[in-house]
Amino acid sequence: MLRAPDPRDIPLVFFMFEGESPKSSKLFNFLADGEKDYLKKIPGATRVSEKEVKVFLLPNAERKIILVGLGKSKEFIHQKGSLAMRMAVQTARKEKIKKFAFWVGRVGTPKETVKFFEGVATNAIMADFEFVKYKTPPKDGFSFVEEVQGISKSKDKNISEGFKRGMAIGEEVNACRSLANTPGGDMTPKILAQHAEDDSKGTKIKVKILKEDKIKELGMGGILGVSKGSAERPRFIIMEYWGGKKSEKPIVLVGKGVTFDTGGLNLKPEQAIYEMHMDMSGGSAVIHSMRAAARLGIKKNIIALVPAVENMPSGSSYHPGDVLKTMSGKTIEVLNTDAEGRIILADALSYAKKYDPRLVVDVATLTGAAMVALGQRYSGLFTPSQKLEAVFRKLGEETGDKVWPLPLSADFEEDIKGTFGDWANISKTRYGGATTAAAFLWQWAKDYPWVHLDIAPRMTTIEGDYLAKGAAGAPVRLLVRLLEEF
Repeated sequence: MLRAPDPRDIPLVFFMFEGESPKSSKLFNFLADGEKDYLKKIPGATRVSEKEVKVFLLPNAERKIILVGLGKSKEFIHQKGSLAMRMAVQTARKEKIKKFAFWVGRVGTPKETVKFFEGVATNAIMADFEFVKYKTPPKDGFSFVEEVQGISKSKDKNISEGFKRGMAIGEEVNACRSLANTPGGDMTPKILAQHAEDDSKGTKIKVKILKEDKIKELGMGGILGVSKGSAERPRFIIMEYWGGKKSEKPIVLVGKGVTFDTGGLNLKPEQAIYEMHMDMSGGSAVIHSMRAAARLGIKKNIIALVPAVENMPSGSSYHPGDVLKTMSGKTIEVLNTDAEGRIILADALSYAKKYDPRLVVDVATLTGAAMVALGQRYSGLFTPSQKLEAVFRKLGEETGDKVWPLPLSADFEEDIKGTFGDWANISKTRYGGATTAAAFLWQWAKDYPWVHLDIAPRMTTIEGDYLAKGAAGAPVRLLVRLLEEF
């Protein structure tokens, strides 16, 4: 929340540039005289470098202050501010601080101010998340920050608006993370579909769930084929949000919803199967991007499509060598049952055509090859449009859901041509797997502007994220910004 009080009873967080000390901040005036004197006596200890955090217990022993380094002022970008807020919240949690205050002020133009504090609030919410649903609470409870106060001399509607928006987005990122973290035994296609329905109540989102009989009627042989080995039957989740003009073509988000991926008959090795309950992270991301759009009242027409299946090995599983007929009529020659995500997405991309979309974005934890190419800090970006590539890179840098382009052209189609079907679900070569997977999806997405995001690199958090272990919630922030600005 934003207020202008005299917070002499709660911890304070100083965000400081290189070479600064706390006394150069306006927040210093909110310290008692004895606290000021205490800090002045140790000037060297109160200077912090970039990504450095220091905690001081003030002499009255009633509160602490946290110093967080921002680096050089000339090199400051908005993302450094968001990352610093993550560090502050994580430090507060370790110190069992329930609430703290920091100084806020305008950052550039009104629009820039809104965006900056939207990012700050989003990242504060993200840093305060930990998946504890299955843990026994400790005696004194889990350590979470309950309140972050922004202190200013006067109210600023742009800062307040940024905080309000950021809280909504951050809460949906965390809901996405919670959903993706849920163990496969408790997250089936049916449960994922029910979640989409329940989470849309009270919003303008309309949800339709197609069961197996309707999926068969539509000729979605890809979804039916992948799901054959599981006792859990498939679902096709359709979410519609008509927030724009009736004449406006919608943006369609497509999310991979494999609630658990064993690899099928091409069973994954032991070290690769553990986190495969998160193989529905793309589906979770588009579901909660939709909910964020509804909460923010975005004036666009938006559709979310999530093909939900479980990929299991059994006597009824689909086989290597099977040929599946998709909704579009094109056939897929199955060379590996562990390349199942692209098969179900083929049907979803065909269904997207029904909406005559102005843009389709599919989001999927699709390939380990994307991780090999990019590491774990960027999602893979594929599109035949240089204009869309530029838009997504820009929005990724602004929001923190960073993406990096990898090649996509008709040259790669030769690598995925089938022998007994139209297209093979894996390449003839072991190289460039992220691109050949994208080239495969492209065969079902040539009738509209299209972007593919391979979020396998960002499926889980890493140490430098300053977030709890588990699902990262990518790319909800990017998608929300896209839905507003595209």
